[in-house]
Amino acid sequence: MTALTQWRKSSYSGGGEGNDCVEIADLGGHIAIRDSKHLSRASFSVPAPAFAAFIGVLKERRGRLT
Repeated sequence: MTALTQWRKSSYSGGGEGNDCVEIADLGGHIAIRDSKHLSRASFSVPAPAFAAFIGVLKERRGRLT
């Protein structure tokens, strides 16, 4: 990943500095993920379809809890 990678935080990152979450970056066919509290640590990436499926399951489960 380069310095030009556009990272974004979840809209659920909380108040204050909003650093208690993960950040993601769209790398084309992959989604990169990193800890927003430790930006100098390594990030990892997963194929975009796998990430979309993961988010879909989270949304589905959240709907059952509300």
